[in-house]
Amino acid sequence: MSKANIKGTVTSVEPLDTKDAKWVRLVKISYDDPNSTPRTWESSERLTRPKDSESDGVGIIAVLKAPGQKPAILLQKQYRPPIDKICIEVPAGLIDAGETPEECAIRELKEETGYVGTLAKGDDSGSVSCLMFNDPGFCNTNLNFVHITIDMTLEENKNPVQNLEENEFIECFTVPLDELWETCRKLADEGCGIDARVGTLAEGFRVAKMWGMFK
Repeated sequence: MSKANIKGTVTSVEPLDTKDAKWVRLVKISYDDPNSTPRTWESSERLTRPKDSESDGVGIIAVLKAPGQKPAILLQKQYRPPIDKICIEVPAGLIDAGETPEECAIRELKEETGYVGTLAKGDDSGSVSCLMFNDPGFCNTNLNFVHITIDMTLEENKNPVQNLEENEFIECFTVPLDELWETCRKLADEGCGIDARVGTLAEGFRVAKMWGMFK
């Protein structure tokens, strides 16, 4: 895919009144700790979760398979104003009302990357992860990972075309799975932010290699 200018610029930062927030809200939680001591906790909550879903959205682990090539993961570069950095991420998106994580992943993959994928089938555990919480000490945001296979022999995957929204600027690239950890370190050294979903996946490969789970 061709490279585009995706770097934005923060021009100001100011407090946001709760009544003006469209995506999140701040709440104060009152609770009793294990010793029955009353305490409070500051938290943020998403305002976008459909009523018929327990999940906010999906993170997509999309692996490209091509004859004679190593499996490669599809990643994205996207500017994120909260950290004022280009962030390295997996394709992801919010679930629409009435949509399953699997349906959301297939749709978001096509929109954000142009690729057509199918649900990966590796074992009996399925293609969707358990529900995972992004930062439970700070917010209630959660997601499911969905594993997708992209068959590069299919004609529709030869020249993928993104269908981005007006405010989306995403550059896609691939990394061989066995080079993910080293690539994350390199990109971080170059000034990119590493999304925790990508970083955790890379660290998982690193730990498995360190402990001899695969060569």
